[in-house]
Amino acid sequence: MPLYKTITVNPTTEVLVWKITESFDYLAADITLTQHCQNRVDGMKSDLHKRGFMSVRHLLKEKGYTDFDLSYDQNGKPHLKDGKHISITHSYIFSAIIISDIEVGIDIEKQRDKILKIAHKFTPIEEYRTMANDDALIRKLTFVWGAKESLYKSFSTPGVRFLEHIYVEDFRLDDPGSKASISAYGKKEQYQVFFDEFEEFTLVYAIIED
Repeated sequence: MPLYKTITVNPTTEVLVWKITESFDYLAADITLTQHCQNRVDGMKSDLHKRGFMSVRHLLKEKGYTDFDLSYDQNGKPHLKDGKHISITHSYIFSAIIISDIEVGIDIEKQRDKILKIAHKFTPIEEYRTMANDDALIRKLTFVWGAKESLYKSFSTPGVRFLEHIYVEDFRLDDPGSKASISAYGKKEQYQVFFDEFEEFTLVYAIIED
């Protein structure tokens, strides 16, 4: 299908979401990859991962970019050649990018009860024990995970740990977002994080504060 959703965060920041319904062959038909990215795709065993990778190239195309405008640094963080900041994510049937003049991060996650079992690894779970039911707790924990993943991608420093180095301020499920910070190796950054939910997925994107 075409572009699923566009979110204009501010005049210089935009989020684009793709719902992946097409086959890999369809998605690859009019996309030319760099040799590096072609090697990455050729090495993927999962058709879903291949389709997710190619759908991101269609999102780039929506903004006038090609795969040749994208590069990756030694930590795997993507960069655009025109100097704009970009972050990329895909999960199951959705992919998304955020492009901005300032530092950003993005993550999309399927809401699953598995997160209840691993929550203690990335957040002080006792903060959320007052949630009314497991469904609400799953949603909230998925927000927290997505926020921390977004900051982790933006900060892009090896050794950063979700539980020890990234903090997300508490929020209500009907809030549009929250604040979060990352502090590691003598460096601290503050972010605004925003949430969106659709089709049992959670989209989180983070924008650094001046």
